[in-house]
Amino acid sequence: MTATSPSDAQRLVIWHDLECGGYDMDLPLWRELSVIGDGPVLDVGAGTGRVSVDLAARGIAVTGLDMDEDLLAALRARAARLDLRIPTIAADARSFDAGPARYATIIVPMQTLQLLGGPEARAQFLRAAGAHLLPGGIVAAALADALEAFDEEHTEPPLPDMREIDGILYSSRPVAVREHALTVSIERIRETVDRTGKRTVDGDVIHLDRVTAAQVAQEGVVLGFTALPVRAIPATDEYVGSSVVMLRA
Repeated sequence: MTATSPSDAQRLVIWHDLECGGYDMDLPLWRELSVIGDGPVLDVGAGTGRVSVDLAARGIAVTGLDMDEDLLAALRARAARLDLRIPTIAADARSFDAGPARYATIIVPMQTLQLLGGPEARAQFLRAAGAHLLPGGIVAAALADALEAFDEEHTEPPLPDMREIDGILYSSRPVAVREHALTVSIERIRETVDRTGKRTVDGDVIHLDRVTAAQVAQEGVVLGFTALPVRAIPATDEYVGSSVVMLRA
């Protein structure tokens, strides 16, 4: 990467890592579930390997699934630098097909399940996941605990995520969380400044389905899963806590 012309793929990886890569409060739970499952793990929404690389470094057989091949390419490069082998699948979680592969544990970290687009989309994913689980295998999906709506005029927003890479300063600043009937939107401003002072400013919005752990558990039961006790990931100053729905095949 040069200081003046990162490619679109490189920028995608940088923003992804800046906004998600520093989170680690959920890692102990994924490690625990992977060991209990005693078999291969599928990491859904793997991105650049935040969770997959952590598990693989502990000797766990893990495959990363994401719909963005550029992020998976970064995952594979990081794994290679650490002499780790992490297979990847570029596919939509709602319709993925891993062929004959079967997994003891399918994990869905960081609210990925809430990005799928409603109850039918979640059902599609759960059907696909169920088809790829070993007998007694588990799907574990993190859901954001209640997000408090805010904007710059009504409360103090979180501090920006910032990092300098090859002479370019990247800053991602949350500016609003807005509640809607079926979703919650999280709005960010992404800014860059290079050594010459050239500045770019872009907006980014993600939409999370408003759904509770009880609702997802019931959706799983309807599809033939057994609901297990919900697990919790605590909040931090920077990140909201999560409830982790546990469904056994």
